Amino acid sequence: AQRRLWFLHRLEGPSATYNVPVALRLSGALDVGALRAALGDVVARHESLRTVFAEDEAGPYQRVLPVEAACPVLEVVSCDRDGLEGRLAEAAGHAFDLSAEIPVRARLFRLDAEEHVLMLVVHHIATDGWSMPLLGRDVAVAYAARTTGQEPAWSPLPVQYADYTLWQREVLGSEDDPGSEISRQLAYWAQALAGLPEELALPADRPRPALPTGHGGTVEFEVPAELHARLARLAQDNHATVFMVMQAAVATLLSRLGAGSDVPLGTPIAGRTDDAVEDLVGFFVNTLVLRTDLSGDPSFRELLARVRESDLAAYAHQDLPFERLVEVVNPERSLSRHPLFQVMLSFNNIVQEDVPEESVRIPGLTVTVEAASLAAAKFDLVFRFAERFDADSGASGMDGFLGFATDLFDRDTATTLASRLVRVLEAVTDDPDAGIGTFEVLDATERQQVVSEWNDTAREVPRASLPLLFQAQAATSPSRAALLAGETELSYAELNTRANRLAHRLIGMGVGPERLVAVVLPRSVELVVTLLAVLKAGGAYVPIDPAYPAERIAYMLDDANPVAVVTDSATALPEWSGPVLPVDETDVSGQPEHNPSDADRVVPLSLGHPAYVIYTSGSTGRPKGVVVEHRSLGAYVVRAREAYPSAS
Repeated sequence: AQRRLWFLHRLEGPSATYNVPVALRLSGALDVGALRAALGDVVARHESLRTVFAEDEAGPYQRVLPVEAACPVLEVVSCDRDGLEGRLAEAAGHAFDLSAEIPVRARLFRLDAEEHVLMLVVHHIATDGWSMPLLGRDVAVAYAARTTGQEPAWSPLPVQYADYTLWQREVLGSEDDPGSEISRQLAYWAQALAGLPEELALPADRPRPALPTGHGGTVEFEVPAELHARLARLAQDNHATVFMVMQAAVATLLSRLGAGSDVPLGTPIAGRTDDAVEDLVGFFVNTLVLRTDLSGDPSFRELLARVRESDLAAYAHQDLPFERLVEVVNPERSLSRHPLFQVMLSFNNIVQEDVPEESVRIPGLTVTVEAASLAAAKFDLVFRFAERFDADSGASGMDGFLGFATDLFDRDTATTLASRLVRVLEAVTDDPDAGIGTFEVLDATERQQVVSEWNDTAREVPRASLPLLFQAQAATSPSRAALLAGETELSYAELNTRANRLAHRLIGMGVGPERLVAVVLPRSVELVVTLLAVLKAGGAYVPIDPAYPAERIAYMLDDANPVAVVTDSATALPEWSGPVLPVDETDVSGQPEHNPSDADRVVPLSLGHPAYVIYTSGSTGRPKGVVVEHRSLGAYVVRAREAYPSAS
């Protein structure tokens, strides 16, 4: 785990992304000298806090500094109350140089003679969530001793962090030994995570950037006591834990929002499997990937059984370091996202920014935790829950925190996600035997917006065919350019006249409503004139690219059975027995120039008559003709004028 953070430090350079800050407000007569000595005592007690990370030909290694060379500097800074929040944020953002400075930094903000705020910032490479209350407790014990002129009388730690790292290697064994513990766990995880989704589809507000900024935010929400109690009963009735219920609920929410039926979630696990390390400050936490199978629309109770089975198996193989797991599974690597999972779920863990006040009791001082959050995001989303219990150990609610990467999500979106999760929790406890696909994630207002408001597209559409719309435009702006093709330019009046002459010629050939005309022409002036002429005649055109294979053209002609084919002398047609009109060899100068009307057409034209037939590629490999009416084409042209006003 430390190796991964060292690698990120070397890759990205010093940053605050993996800082763990805590701020303690100290009210009362503070002995600054005793506090400075106490911090030195704590760093001397825990080797992890005086370890730097050097590098040689063999790679990175831990270098534990001697006590006299590692005493932390306590900076004392005067600060007014209005500026405290900004100063705390600035301190939390310190970028450690892990190769040269110890991974802990202390700063004391003096508000007045009786009010101070102690800011401790520790790099994650030396600590974890479990460690922070231990750190606060040891500072309090050492300070109390130093105020009396004594050294802290704590029992020596049985082991140090370096001992743990060696012990971990010994227990796991060698990957070259097929019977070793690490080989057994590697085999399990390789199978358990086979085919894992490369990236979870989340309802983000923005596309994922190629390089994340690491900036994040947090929204807080609450699971009420009554709902908490129902969740606990649901877990007990199904021989599961409340964590498993929350995992199934989070996976259900994400699946309903488009994440699919295979939802991997990361979760931290303490990693302190030996009593000897319980009081040790260090980076013990490991990360498990909990894969949630939502396929087949199971009931929530069925989903919970799946989660229970997979979680228990994962817990039995929790010792494999996450970093080695990534190497073994070997997902497609990307600097833009976290590997194997992008959503973290932590439960009943101490929030890293906080140290419980009950763990820090200092004689003569009142200690309260000050907000000192770090606006950083290691994952796309982080769901965190802390259970509360009353004096009788009854469920009294859960504090919820949703961390989000601001590269992807707005705060309003994160707030909505939190509300939707609570809605899912209500639904699954109301009816755990219902299929997860039936649970409502939208509230009444959102449903009204999605189902009714966004779908309220009904509108009055002018009843006009494309020929009438074109003729109206030609009458309004006859000299305006209507068609450009190379060196050729036709005004609306010229294009309308040429199309009218050809339309009358087509009418003379029997073209009219419900009759198709195949148009086999390259992109040219003649193509546009012909399409418009067919519509004016009341017929429906069938566009055929002359570059199509002869077999495809023959099939389309046979299937459409047009009354005529309009082409040019340069285009070779397959065998065709019907009328053919080569436009480049046809003289239409003697045809009428007026706009054709129903009096000219074979039968009157209505908006329900076909305007054209377009052949799709066909899902079976054979082209299929789709008929589009004059009504639809005219409505599209009217809408296009509104959507593309510069083109009208």
